Amino acid sequence: MASICQGKSSWPELLGVDGKCAVATIERENPLVEAIIVPEGSSILANFRCDRVRVWVDKDGVVYLVPVIG
Repeated sequence: MASICQGKSSWPELLGVDGKCAVATIERENPLVEAIIVPEGSSILANFRCDRVRVWVDKDGVVYLVPVIG
């Protein structure tokens, strides 16, 4: 199924990377999105947005889930 969102939509290469570095990479590679750091265990709204990428980080600030548009 084709994505309705424009530009790069997934960043599997950022697993294990520092969250702040991941945010910078995502926003550089797809300027249509805002990357947001989300600490492990945080509650979020489950709404889908083409202009947002959640960057899930562990207690050490390291990305532990593949960042994707949504």
